[in-house]
Amino acid sequence: MDGIREMINGTAIYYEENGDPDAGQTIVLLHGFLSSSFSFRMLVPFLAQDFHIISVDLPPFGNSGKAKTFQYSYQNIASTVLQLLEKLGIDRFSVAGHSMGGQIALNMMLQAPEKIYKGVLLCSSSYYARAKKRHIVASYLPFFPFFVKRYLAKTGVVGNLKSVIHDPGLINREMIQGYARQFEDPRIFSSLALLLRHREGDLPEEKLRMIQTPCLLLWGEYDKIVPLRIGKKLEKDLNHSKLIVLKETGHLLPEERPQEVYKEIKAFLHARQDS
Repeated sequence: MDGIREMINGTAIYYEENGDPDAGQTIVLLHGFLSSSFSFRMLVPFLAQDFHIISVDLPPFGNSGKAKTFQYSYQNIASTVLQLLEKLGIDRFSVAGHSMGGQIALNMMLQAPEKIYKGVLLCSSSYYARAKKRHIVASYLPFFPFFVKRYLAKTGVVGNLKSVIHDPGLINREMIQGYARQFEDPRIFSSLALLLRHREGDLPEEKLRMIQTPCLLLWGEYDKIVPLRIGKKLEKDLNHSKLIVLKETGHLLPEERPQEVYKEIKAFLHARQDS
């Protein structure tokens, strides 16, 4: 399905809608850093059999806006997603976030716990501090976006994919082109500089312990980006959470194990909250 762009909180937010809007539950999918809703293309067809799906491109990624006036903090991005859902008339939903998207999901749970039925955290980034002061200061330099571009080019899309996928044989041309597409817009590099400047760091333990939303934590056994030890710590700090580890899997769960992820999400969302 073709996506839609809505002006929310001063920037354009792109989203894709799949499944039956009259299905029993809505799931909001949030991608990770340097990614987009493209990363869920293998998972969505499974989920759409049972759920109404809203896949969001978090600003400044994918087809969403890259406005220089937008505040790219996790709190503000989470608030922006909540405003989008309010505009769409979705009052109650579950949220699934991969990597950085998991941190946005956790912020949403703090901001609007009454709206979120359950949360699914797919190798969620957690416990990362704010950028160092010297990097924040450097982000104000006019040529800093050039250094961001050059830094990302060192690894490249293929190198990045090799670091997040356990089995490199899964990498194909469609995947490479899909993840590379957003970098065709040069504005992304200025926006990434702003994200570095505005990102306030992941939620501290005391904030995590305030979250009462039931959460399913799905982790790759061989995740090099957010190691399994982070998932184990997160399970301890979230009061109502359960960790499931997928064997022979890296960081990019929606690409590597879409069917297994679907089965775990379906079982979790269909289970009674008091079970």
